[in-house]
Amino acid sequence: MTNSTATAPEEQIAPPKHEPGHEESETALESLASICTVLAVGLFVMTFVFQNFEIPSASMEKTLLIGDHVLVDRITLAPPTTWAPFVRYREVHRGDIIVFLKPGEPDLFLVKRTIGIPGDRIHLRDGIVYLNGVAQNEPQAGKPADDGNPYHAYNPYRDDFPAIPPGPGDEVTATWANELPTRIVDGDLVVPPGKVFAMGDNRTESLDGRFWGFVPRENIVGRPMFVYWSFETPADQIEKTSIADRIGFMGHILIHIFDQTRWKRTFHIIR
Repeated sequence: MTNSTATAPEEQIAPPKHEPGHEESETALESLASICTVLAVGLFVMTFVFQNFEIPSASMEKTLLIGDHVLVDRITLAPPTTWAPFVRYREVHRGDIIVFLKPGEPDLFLVKRTIGIPGDRIHLRDGIVYLNGVAQNEPQAGKPADDGNPYHAYNPYRDDFPAIPPGPGDEVTATWANELPTRIVDGDLVVPPGKVFAMGDNRTESLDGRFWGFVPRENIVGRPMFVYWSFETPADQIEKTSIADRIGFMGHILIHIFDQTRWKRTFHIIR
């Protein structure tokens, strides 16, 4: 079918031709405005839409490795807002890997897996998670083992949580030690409204909700989507905070960028 509506001649919508020697150039002010616009858009995106994080510890192995650099979606799990009704929001689901601010330490970001949502009943038995009375099949989760590694050895409080009260060496915060008994019903930890319970996949080496409690919903920043770069990083690198140590490691990265990058993890989807 043809359209009978008249259209302007093609030459009228073509860009005007400039005579040789009279081409327009962008002024310094216009260039600065363009750069500022790009920076402002980039800053907005990296602050409110996406954010990059580096994994500094082994608490989420084998899902996330030390030295993984991940891109985090800050929109999907954010509280809905009236100024962006077109954005798709959803509640946190069991099994979601989340990035959040640690309760009681507002400057410390953590990444863990959501085990329970409000109303769920949780307990561990020999390292196995029971959710609402059902043992969970978690092939990614580390279990206690007699393999000579002291971190993997059975720990009563950690591996039969919350049946065994915490001891002096269990690194439980004072706030959680006081709250924990009030959250136990018939041997299960019950997740209260407005909070979730999260643990690391590397259960025997993760200081998680068993040691400091629930994650308030408002503390959740987002969810990691994929690994955009992964570099072999020593486990103790997080403890090296001096300027000399940081400069030294930056030099190490420059020298070994090709042979110590985990190329197979590039664009690895996080689940």
